[in-house]
Amino acid sequence: MPCLDTRALLFSLLLSGAACAQELEPRAYSTAPVGTNFLVANYTRLSGEVSTDPSAPIANVQATIDVYTMGYSRSFALGDRLASAAIIIPYVNADLTGDVFEQAAQAHRGGLGDMRLRFALNLIGNPAVAPRDFAKIPPRTSVGASLSVVVPTGQYTQARLINVGSNRWAFKPEVGVSQPFGDWFVEGSAGVWLFADNNEFFRGQHRSQDPLGVFQLHTGYNFKPGFWIAANAALYTGGRTTVDGVDKEDLQHNSRYGATLSVPLAHGWSGKLAWSKGLATRIGGNYDIVSATLQYRWFD
Repeated sequence: MPCLDTRALLFSLLLSGAACAQELEPRAYSTAPVGTNFLVANYTRLSGEVSTDPSAPIANVQATIDVYTMGYSRSFALGDRLASAAIIIPYVNADLTGDVFEQAAQAHRGGLGDMRLRFALNLIGNPAVAPRDFAKIPPRTSVGASLSVVVPTGQYTQARLINVGSNRWAFKPEVGVSQPFGDWFVEGSAGVWLFADNNEFFRGQHRSQDPLGVFQLHTGYNFKPGFWIAANAALYTGGRTTVDGVDKEDLQHNSRYGATLSVPLAHGWSGKLAWSKGLATRIGGNYDIVSATLQYRWFD
């Protein structure tokens, strides 16, 4: 196997699941007033060991992925229900090292990643109201649904197995519930990633992937508006890939745990720190994730 292909193989094992592995987000189904706008800047680092197919001649795989994202979201009324739409654009800088056939190999890639869109709709709970009326409504059970879409806008070429972009569409329908208990809250969600095929995989191969289920559970405490802490857990299952009709031994059954802290900084500004770690890992996901977010909020 040529050196370039060896490095590509190592790197692709991580990037194929890196985007989904970052999903551990509390307050995803919390409500907000109509006309709320959020501008968000985020830095995330994924680092540690990468679990691979045990039949592959790969060992001691270590990775570091830095992801810089800019995002914008807006809430609005859809009939008498609250809805929101968001867009996220990432830039990825990544390094990976390991042993292939007992020989050291390494890879580096950097560039714009795939754009991500999300639409959410509150089905049960607080109605769509203006900011002046929102504070008068006591917290109540909220049930929502969302659709996330990964758009293949990232850098990609089939001449490389190492790519920042995925060259395929992906869709995640999801339902979630948020339940307040005084200053405490409990949230849960269940969704599934559905992947389109990549017909221009490395050297013209055809790559497909089975659905990947994502289940999250969060519990936290509100100290005051914008100041809260949460403990998080998630399970990812499924997602086996197939290349040119051959099934790969990469079925995922991974779990993660972590914590998130949100702190108000100034009028309209807030910061958020998050950390998570793999709990049980079959393929991929056995690495630490730390992130820092700066957020600005304003009303129409």
